Amino acid sequence: MKKTVLITGASSGFGKLAAKTFHEKGWNVIATMRSPEKETELTELESLLVTRLDVTDNTSVRNAVAEGVEKFGTIDVLVNNAGYGGHALFEQFTDEAIRAMYETNVFGVMNVSREVLPVMRKQKDGTIINITSAVGYIGPPATSIYTSTKHAIEGLTESMALEYKPLNIKIKAIAPGAFGTNFIASTFNEDASRGDEEVKSHTQKILTHFEALVGQMMQQGGKEANPQDVADLIYRCATEEMPVHNIVGADAEMIVGMKNSMPHQDFLEKLEEMVMPKM
Repeated sequence: MKKTVLITGASSGFGKLAAKTFHEKGWNVIATMRSPEKETELTELESLLVTRLDVTDNTSVRNAVAEGVEKFGTIDVLVNNAGYGGHALFEQFTDEAIRAMYETNVFGVMNVSREVLPVMRKQKDGTIINITSAVGYIGPPATSIYTSTKHAIEGLTESMALEYKPLNIKIKAIAPGAFGTNFIASTFNEDASRGDEEVKSHTQKILTHFEALVGQMMQQGGKEANPQDVADLIYRCATEEMPVHNIVGADAEMIVGMKNSMPHQDFLEKLEEMVMPKM
């Protein structure tokens, strides 16, 4: 019997690549996105359902899960991929912006997982894969809100992995480094343009330095990071015995390896040297 995967945020980036990868491997795919009417490529594929799912809207979550189960009979794997980031100093984020990011990146993961878990418990089998980020392991500047959401999901994953293992449901996290699909160029966005001149100037210096650093790190190993590596790791986590926490990307492997090789305060001092411009 063909297995079925549900992927959130499948309109682009890792989500779309994962949808194609699972489809090529012979899976049924429920590719969900906020605006399915805009999708033209995935809708042409057999055994692939493109449907609306906004992770912040519980009604759309319930409807998408129900539609997928009705069409394919089961959901064997859930890939929580929907999410977004933002670059600014902490005090430049409004309360609304902070809550909106948490609604998608944290509560959205919880909303979809909560809806799919009863399906997996009923069939006594399943895997949930949460796409986080290398910043779920570290705390770079000008990413404080995004970083905190990814730390939250790494912790959620670890706890849920213990809770659901006796029920034969695996919970995994994948933390990509800087890939072309998920790094937002360090230009002034709405959040980074708020505040007084000191704050805005400080932010600009950090982002300019950070953008150059990320560009270098994306070339770690002598070649540009390939987003397909993330999709392939998602498939491996769905089909093989893999750790709870998984890192992908030479830059992420380097920075997390550095963190694990020394006392934490020493690592923070090294990180400061790398990511902060000379003031």
